Amino acid sequence: MSEEKIYFYYTNDLHSNFEQWPRVTAFLKEKQDLRKQNKEAYFTMDVGDHVDRSHPITEASSGLANVELLNEAGYDIVTIGNNEGITLSHQELYQLYDKADFQVVCSNLFSMDEFTPFWLKRTHTFTTESGIRIGVLGLTAPFNAFYNLLDWNVENEFDIIESYIEELARETDMIILLSHLGISVDQEISRRYPDIDVIIGGHTHHLLEEGEVVNQTLITAAGKHCYYMGEVEVIWDHEKKQIISKEADAVSLIDSVKDLKTEEHLQQLLQQANHYLDQVVAVVEEPLEVKWFGETPIIQSLTKVLKRWTNADIAMLNAGVLLDSLPAGAITKGDLHRICPHPINPVLVDLRGDEIVETVRASLSTSFTELKLKGFGFRGEILGKMIFSGIRVETAFHRNGDIYVKQVYTENGYPINPDKTYYVATADVFTLGQLLPEIARSAKKQYFVPEFLRDLLAYAVKQS
Repeated sequence: MSEEKIYFYYTNDLHSNFEQWPRVTAFLKEKQDLRKQNKEAYFTMDVGDHVDRSHPITEASSGLANVELLNEAGYDIVTIGNNEGITLSHQELYQLYDKADFQVVCSNLFSMDEFTPFWLKRTHTFTTESGIRIGVLGLTAPFNAFYNLLDWNVENEFDIIESYIEELARETDMIILLSHLGISVDQEISRRYPDIDVIIGGHTHHLLEEGEVVNQTLITAAGKHCYYMGEVEVIWDHEKKQIISKEADAVSLIDSVKDLKTEEHLQQLLQQANHYLDQVVAVVEEPLEVKWFGETPIIQSLTKVLKRWTNADIAMLNAGVLLDSLPAGAITKGDLHRICPHPINPVLVDLRGDEIVETVRASLSTSFTELKLKGFGFRGEILGKMIFSGIRVETAFHRNGDIYVKQVYTENGYPINPDKTYYVATADVFTLGQLLPEIARSAKKQYFVPEFLRDLLAYAVKQS
């Protein structure tokens, strides 16, 4: 028979949503068994952000439990996302895939010291039983402001493709790109490189239920959190020595069956995680109250710790970064993780006095405080009230009831100097979007990695 079908099954952007993982493994088991019975070639792939430290299992295992789960589900190859890349320390990422039973391909990630992890491949080629050679590239998003601080560097995706594409086109029969770059970059790659047959994408959490063809390349992606599972079917003609058909499908798993063995394993992993997270950090005599629209001692304390930690003149943190109050008594690592699950780092930015006043104004608006933010590492409900350390904000109310800023004073009571530059510490989330444009536009940003806000919260709790 001259025609042969090859199947690719993939996940992207699970973000440790383990509630969904038993459905993924049940789907994969069924498909993998079917392909084996029919003696058809198939490959199982992940496109990154499988890891997310907002889940206790991932937090306690530094992502090693995620690799265990991928092993069990029979994955053949993965690339890394920014959650694997920049939410773990250099050493944790270096060791993340040491026990992987699958290939790890990331063509544009480089270690800045002389040591490269043994598992890190630039490209990988699979050969089917019938001799079809499938070349795989992996690319991840270049968040170098974070990566460089962790002693990694991500090179430009187009430069990397240029350096590998000719050789892959010559030595393989088809090229698959695992892209943790986002939909618009995937489309641009398709326009520039028709030799890439299929781009399996992620990062921007886009869902392409039937894929899309740009130039000659099939682009596909399955949303986020594995509510969908990706499937690609490629038909190869052995006589013509070319692909004659390629189709993509994102299959909904929302009401699908769960694999019980995986559920049991997740329960075991959660018990192991709790053993680690049950370590006591502090004992407090009074309950620590959290209010998203108010200033409480714990958010005040966290903002002060942030200011000291970064050696800033001023610190500002939104109250919604803490999700829940804590009762009096022993406070554990698990408590801190539960109320501050975000993979958010402290950052220090340079702002002039007039930019600080504008930022304070923007942060007091209801459009800011009541925003239900999704993404940028924020895992809370709403942003909440902005809390300050190092400045005093004098406000008043318009006739219509809207709040406005009358004056911003330094700690020693002088009005802030509009032309002076101050060091302002805050959460990195405000440098990544346009929530607070002056912070996002600041030319000087110093990120603190691998510390998350919850690492600072441990100090704040002790001082409350």
